[in-house]
Amino acid sequence: MKGKKVFWCKTCLNMSTRPRINFDEQGRCNACVWSEEKKTLDWSKRETVLKELLDKFRSKDGGFDCVVPCSGGKDGSHVSYNLKHIYGMNPLTITIRPALSLEIGVKNLYNFIHSGFNHIHVTPDPKVMQVLNKYGFIGKGFPYYGWLIAIHTAVIRTAYNFSIPLIFYGEDGEVEYGGSMENKDRFLYGIEYMKRVYLEGGFEKVLQEAVNDHILEEGDLYFFKFPSDEEIKKFNLSFTHWSYYENWDPYRNYLTAKNYCGLQEMEDSNSGTFTNFAQNDQALYSLHAYIMYLKFGFGRATQDVGIEIRRGAMTREQGVNLVNLYDGHYPEEFIGIYLDYYKMSQEEFDQVLDKWANKDLFDKKNGRWTPNFIVE
Repeated sequence: MKGKKVFWCKTCLNMSTRPRINFDEQGRCNACVWSEEKKTLDWSKRETVLKELLDKFRSKDGGFDCVVPCSGGKDGSHVSYNLKHIYGMNPLTITIRPALSLEIGVKNLYNFIHSGFNHIHVTPDPKVMQVLNKYGFIGKGFPYYGWLIAIHTAVIRTAYNFSIPLIFYGEDGEVEYGGSMENKDRFLYGIEYMKRVYLEGGFEKVLQEAVNDHILEEGDLYFFKFPSDEEIKKFNLSFTHWSYYENWDPYRNYLTAKNYCGLQEMEDSNSGTFTNFAQNDQALYSLHAYIMYLKFGFGRATQDVGIEIRRGAMTREQGVNLVNLYDGHYPEEFIGIYLDYYKMSQEEFDQVLDKWANKDLFDKKNGRWTPNFIVE
């Protein structure tokens, strides 16, 4: 093992390379510590906070009273279903169309809408999206960075234009899966947190580079910019995560979506993991998971294993076997699509992967990056 020694959570398999992660004296990551804390949390108090928030924004005239970003997948479906059928809200669901949509994702979104939801499909200019995705791929190692920006900015812009000030995102991934715990006890959060954590900082630089390079113009970026501080304050825009109000369980969310919103699974397991019911909307997610593996040494299977271990459905030993079997999958099945989308040769594409590969964790052998560590 070269460089700084890496280690894994003693309970799940979160790796010490994960950004913003912390471990306690017992070697447990903060996701596992939080998972234990949730078992004794008084969720009724948080539900009271939820009900007060909903009553504050509940429409008096039958209009939309909240927004839920939803691709038709398990989490957005679960949140939308609960808001409408359990708490009597009238949500407007919004999908930001991704690049390289997968057929099953399109079908699941159709099924979700037709299970009984008002919905808007926002399609930012695909050429602009392609430019920003390529800039993100090369400059940040984030192959759908333009779309990642838009699921925040375009959703907020749409909510603002419809005068709907309350937006429900699904989970706070930092709290649930291992990262910053700063919002563990806060039910509202702000745009600064989105920029710093979810967009990994510097997103304005990506937009400006595209303009400075004379590839895009300022007028192309409407759906990729947040409203001004003055607009947000004037309109009292409020952002919250559903995971604050209930014990977040992705598998339970899957069952909600399957039973009530028509969610269908892939016939086989997803690329790079053993599950088949999540992140099925776009082909670029497989590349995102692979670059995550090259950067940090863990991929999609490690994340899924952690969820299953924390919910008591899998042992750590089983998780190690699955990670060794599935993690680090090179998305061969999509490479031709990626090269065409980014307008790159195979050599140019490989140079980007080489740029983001962590040389402390990987050695290149026969043209592929191979881990020099053993998951333990």
